Formats: sequence, structure tokens, C-alpha cells
Amino acid sequence: MTAAVELMGITKRFGDVVAVDAIDLAIEDGEFFAMLGPSGCGKTTTLRMIAGLDFPTEGSLKIFGDEVGTLPPNKRPVNTVFQSYALFPHMNVLDNVAFGLRMQGLSKSAARASSVEAIELVQLAGMEARMPSQMSGGQQQRVALARALVNKPKVLLLDEPLGALDLKLRQEMQGELKRLQQELGVSFVFVTHDQEEALTMSDRIAVMNQGELLQVGTPEDIYEHPANRFVADFIGQTNLLEGTVEDSSTVCLANGARVQARSDKAVGTSVAVSLRPERAHIAAQGSVDERPAVDGVVDHMTYLGNARVYRVRLDWMEVEVREENRPGAELHEPGTPVSVWWDPGAVWVVGDE
Repeated sequence: MTAAVELMGITKRFGDVVAVDAIDLAIEDGEFFAMLGPSGCGKTTTLRMIAGLDFPTEGSLKIFGDEVGTLPPNKRPVNTVFQSYALFPHMNVLDNVAFGLRMQGLSKSAARASSVEAIELVQLAGMEARMPSQMSGGQQQRVALARALVNKPKVLLLDEPLGALDLKLRQEMQGELKRLQQELGVSFVFVTHDQEEALTMSDRIAVMNQGELLQVGTPEDIYEHPANRFVADFIGQTNLLEGTVEDSSTVCLANGARVQARSDKAVGTSVAVSLRPERAHIAAQGSVDERPAVDGVVDHMTYLGNARVYRVRLDWMEVEVREENRPGAELHEPGTPVSVWWDPGAVWVVGDE
């Protein structure tokens, strides 16, 4: 099956700065695909190259098999939604949505019919006559979506479109975007720096840093099996226990403790064992038998309502443990000697590359 978007050896340089470094990526038709990474990692530059707002320095860029790397935006079957909604303040909702169609030469009646359909799709029926200044941020975002969708693009590009919304509204719009994508069956390419947003909405995620593509996979793959330390630490919270590979199933930690964890790294390689706070447990020191554990002292405890987060000071580092706040759960005060333990299979070995 032909990929909706295919990047082959795509590089983008701005003078001496390499913003995107020879990445290969295929986005499937009908997929909700997230590009995730910190500011300056190259994700927005990659999106702009797909949109035609920037051109690659090197490499091939195809949309449904057609080379488009040198084509202007209006010659590509894509539309883009930006964080700044860029609505015309002097136009009402209907005219904002219809603007692109009218510029293409459609009759007023045809543009109106298609625009009303797009407005209904984003659940703004009845608001056609409102001005942008009379609408909330979430409603303005829906107008921007309708304006992008009315042209029936084969690929919809979204550049941090929810970044300007408050938390509750952002969460509501996440569900709305996912509903729209499933209903339309169009490929959505979504740029974000918000890990939870990417995990919640996406079929697959590409994690980028410093212009490089570090890992592509399902949300579960990325979270459970990070490719390296950066991905492990960037996707959610994790504890990175430093050590060296002893054999294919054992890592010797910095304090001499041995951890059972599968690794394909060479013996003697410096690695880290990734232990998510919610996969770790805490108990009185000396009370843990036949389970992997490290000893330390509670340094701090944070109450979150549904959970308690303990910061435990080991001999060589600090780790976090997130314990569900269930009835009868034992409370460990700061200064208490404890053991941090986990079930076999709860850890994952990551390297530097």
C-alpha cells in the first residue's frame, strides 16, 4: 500500500544549522501520526516541509507516491492548522470557512454548501454568522479545523493546534480531533511537545531530538520499550538506574546490585535500567524477599490525592516511586529506611545511542 507521506533521506539546513538530519519516515493512509519532541528538535520544520512552506535541502518527499518536494503548498493535497488560528477577524464563521473555496473560483452557493457541511462536522452548526471575537478559543479552533477540512485534503497537518487552550478545553479537543480523524479516515500528522497528548491520540508516534528521528512506534511501544535514554526520559517519568551489562539477561548496577533485564548490548557496555515510578513499589527495609530491590531512605513525599509520590535517596542517586493511594496503604514518612522493589519484567535496558 502506498504511504500517505513518505520521507526519504530528508535533510533541512538553515546556513550551518542542520534542523532535520537525513530522516526516513512513512506515514500510512488513514493514520493519526504524532511527531513528538522538545522545542527545536525539528518536528515543526519537518511538518513545514510536508506542507510546502519549507523545501528540503536534500532527500525525497512523496505524498501518495507523487514527488512533491519542490511543489508550492497550493499544489499539494494537504492543509495545515496552526496554533494561531489565523482567522479573519472581519469575517464571520461561514465566510472564514468558505474563503479558500471562493479563492479557488467556486460559486458562492457551492462554497456555502460545502462550508456548512464542514461547520456541522466540527459541531458548530448554528454559529455560521458569529464573528471570531464572539467565540471561545475552542470554538475558534474548530473554525480553523473546518476551514482546513472544507478543501477535503488527503493529509491534514496540525502544528501544535491545542497549545493555546487551557487544560480542560485541550483535553476535550483531543477527543474531538480523534473523533474527526476516525470519521473522515484522513491521515492526520500532529506536531506536539506534549507527551500525554501524543500517547492519548496517536496510532503511532515519531520521537525527535536535535533534528534526528530517534524512534517510531505505537504509544505502547514507545512507552514500554524506549529505544534510548532520551526517549525513556522524555516519554513520561522514569528512573534511570546506571549500570553495565554483565550478560544477556543481567545488568550490574552502580552499587553492585544485579538486576535481571534482557539486553542485546555487549558485555561491559554502560547502560541504564529504566524503571517507571508507577512500576516501582516501596516497603519497609528488609521486608522484601525474592524480588529485585534497592535500599534507601525516604527523602520526600508528595500527596496527589489518588497517589503518593515518594522520592527515595539511594547511595548513588534518587528515585521516584508512585504508589496508589488505596485504603490501608502503608505511609512512609521522610527519613524512613525503605526498600524500592519491582516485579521481574518491569524494567527495560536503554543505551546512549
